[in-house]
Amino acid sequence: QVQLVESGGGLVQPGGSLRLSCAAPGFGLDYYAIGWFRQAPGKEREGVSCIGSSDGRIYYADSVKGRFTISRDDAENTVTLQINSLKPEDTAVYYCAAGNSFNLCVIRTTGDAMDYWGKGTLVTVSS
Repeated sequence: QVQLVESGGGLVQPGGSLRLSCAAPGFGLDYYAIGWFRQAPGKEREGVSCIGSSDGRIYYADSVKGRFTISRDDAENTVTLQINSLKPEDTAVYYCAAGNSFNLCVIRTTGDAMDYWGKGTLVTVSS
């Protein structure tokens, strides 16, 4: 059973920053497209960002463009999401997921094309 592990969530004031990490103990992420998704209370899960496996392609949802930065370190087997200028509407559980297709990571915004998931990390933006 492949289990991704997210970390780095927490409570932060508006305008603050967090650095979310996604790891996969015992499972190589380097051949997979990795996506970050989030789900706010009472809302559908939505795609935030995707990064391709080896071609450098990156996607950001319009709502986070310019504030979020995704990166991957295949040597460390981790994917990071740097989130800056946080807004209250960014409050959500953030999940990372691995899948075989960057394009489907982008297109299927609820993440239903992704194969492996973590349990999520909670980001709360509040003063």
